[in-house]
Amino acid sequence: MQSDSLQSRYRQLWLRRATIVSGLLLAIVCSLLLDVSAGPAQLGLADVFKGIIAPDSLSLRHRIILIDVRLPDALIALAVGAALGLAGIETQTVLNNPMASPFTLGISSFAALGASIAIIVVPAVGMEVGAGLVFALPALALFFALLCGGLVLIFSHLTGGARESIILLGMALFFLGNALTAAIQYVGSAEAVQQIVFWSIGNLTKAGWTELLIVSACVGIILPFSMQHVWVMTMMRAGEAQVMSLGLNVPRIRMLVIARISVLSAFAVCFVGAIGFVGLIGPHIARLLLGEDHRLLVPGAAMCGALILSLASFLSKILIPGAIVPVGILTAIIGVPVFVLLVLSRRSRL
Repeated sequence: MQSDSLQSRYRQLWLRRATIVSGLLLAIVCSLLLDVSAGPAQLGLADVFKGIIAPDSLSLRHRIILIDVRLPDALIALAVGAALGLAGIETQTVLNNPMASPFTLGISSFAALGASIAIIVVPAVGMEVGAGLVFALPALALFFALLCGGLVLIFSHLTGGARESIILLGMALFFLGNALTAAIQYVGSAEAVQQIVFWSIGNLTKAGWTELLIVSACVGIILPFSMQHVWVMTMMRAGEAQVMSLGLNVPRIRMLVIARISVLSAFAVCFVGAIGFVGLIGPHIARLLLGEDHRLLVPGAAMCGALILSLASFLSKILIPGAIVPVGILTAIIGVPVFVLLVLSRRSRL
């Protein structure tokens, strides 16, 4: 009888979690449609549906706006949000730190450093600013972000994968990247400084279909590797000693996870800039909804990250008529009170 009761409770738990996952997927679809329909052009939800199913049914102007402008912006928000949410849950788990995010390792600050170098160097070498920055800026941002991840991996190998050492190095690299970026701004022109600041606060409107495919491919490749470690990641929440007692190599697992985090974070920020709080808040919301089982928590964190950034993208287009607010500003403004509420809710349950 007791066994039957436990099985019934287990089925009810999974049914509830499956309902939550379905609700997240539905919310993502609704947010995507709202994001695509937002903007000064007169494109309602009915026009969006009609344009997606039969593009030729729209006028040329509306078809260009929908296919070439709005859809890539809305979809890149989902892809980048999913990448940051996935990187966030793995960062918090592998470092056993609820305050950790993909940027804890300094990757965002090094990406900003690469972007700053591109903005300063491209005009200095005589390249055409517009065309040169289209390729040089994301390329250098990606290179420096991956360089930062590589330094963390090397240091992790030298220190035996010690969690405290990785956190301290990440903080040091974060401040180093910010300091070097500030030094570049100090010697740069007013126009260059303005471009650096605009990139640093995050902007989804610069991405197109090519950037969307690259970020989506990155998430699609990394996610299966993350799902392979869900049992280990779940056990790590109970302590490293339990994982090591099973004969698993915790330092090696940590280095593999850091490699995944570095790649996800680098590709997420190189095209759209440093967007904060998504990788910090998304995993906490997923944890509140789905618990600590990483079989659901890993994809759930990716979905929460995608939903948060998609909603922020939608709000960025409707807050000021005729203007688009940089999405990084909104994620920070909204993220702080949401994070405080999450912390208070966790304290109330203890």
